[in-house]
Amino acid sequence: MNVIGKIKDLARKAQKTIVLPEGNEERVIQAASRIKIENVAGPVLLGNSELIHQTAKDKNIQLDKIPIINPPEHPRFEDFVEDYYQLRQHKGISVEIARKIMHNPLFFGAMMLRHDMAAGAVAGSINTTGDVLKAAIQIVGLMPQVDVVSSCFLMVLPNGKILTFADCAVIPDPTPEQLASIAISSAYTHKKLVGTDPKVAMLSFSTKGSAKHTLVDKVVEATERVKKLDSKLVIDGELQFDAAYLPEVGKRKAPDSAVAGQANVFIFPDLNSANIGYKMVQRLAGAEAIGPVIQGLLKPYNDLSRGCSVDDIVNVTAICSILSGNN
Repeated sequence: MNVIGKIKDLARKAQKTIVLPEGNEERVIQAASRIKIENVAGPVLLGNSELIHQTAKDKNIQLDKIPIINPPEHPRFEDFVEDYYQLRQHKGISVEIARKIMHNPLFFGAMMLRHDMAAGAVAGSINTTGDVLKAAIQIVGLMPQVDVVSSCFLMVLPNGKILTFADCAVIPDPTPEQLASIAISSAYTHKKLVGTDPKVAMLSFSTKGSAKHTLVDKVVEATERVKKLDSKLVIDGELQFDAAYLPEVGKRKAPDSAVAGQANVFIFPDLNSANIGYKMVQRLAGAEAIGPVIQGLLKPYNDLSRGCSVDDIVNVTAICSILSGNN
């Protein structure tokens, strides 16, 4: 069974409620039907009920027992307006503006997570990543010990080995504090989705002082910060990729490291190297790249590509379901 198949099996056992804010979109409607039929999660569509049912009828899509919510008609709508106002009034948000914002399904969906009406949300088929994350960060908030939302890819190698690469999609030039957050979030994601204990390598062009540079200092500082925040996490740095991945090189370059040669989570120092790195492994090594998986939120609000397929939405919903376990 492939990785997505295993994740779907875990999602079926978890049986989480996942809200789909872009319910008027045909691909999302089709995906909701598939999610329900495959028993991957309990989907909830946000949008215009008449439009959704008409689309389902025109396309012969089965929507039996799938809840459809039109945000302004929901009995909790005014409660959500008041909650958002209380959250954002320090930013100059009035009740009137809060009410207008809560008509946006992205924000209403985030409120559903905040009030435990759903375990996670999936959006991005017709909205930008920035819009999705804005709603999630403002309303859902961040995990403990995490300062920033980031992303990772699961890299499934031809030999079946699964690695986690981060951050490949969100933060261009992370600070040491942000890099530490990326490491903590990625370790959590790896454990939840892959099921193996994370061994985190903080990557650099230097291994254990073999080079001196401010760019190396950033990685060292981030590594020390993670150790202080989570003393149980197995992490080391700075490490070059070969020292982190190959046992024989790790023994030679960092003989006292608990990570060198054994790493399964790789934290790149910036978006340039991470994005290039995952695409090189994908194209040259023939690895399957699953992601980006948005991470670091108190509850998962996963992003889609606007060019996503129905399969993509179903798969990301399964991932979202697994990530929605106890943080």
